[in-house]
Amino acid sequence: MKNLVVRFLNDDSGATAIEYGLIAAGISITILAVVFSVGSQLQAKFSCVANSLSGGAPAC
Repeated sequence: MKNLVVRFLNDDSGATAIEYGLIAAGISITILAVVFSVGSQLQAKFSCVANSLSGGAPAC
C-alpha cells in the first residue's frame, strides 16, 4: 500500500496534461484575437470599396 501512495505522489503525467491544455488554450486565444482583428480590418476595407463603387468619395 505504501508503494502505491509513493508511486501516486511521484506521478507527473497529470501535470503534463494540464500544461499542454494551458498551451493549447493560449494558442487558441491568440488565434481568435488575430482573426477578429483581421476581420474588423477587412470589413472596414470592403465598406470603403462598396462606398466608392456606389458613388461616394474614394477614401480608401
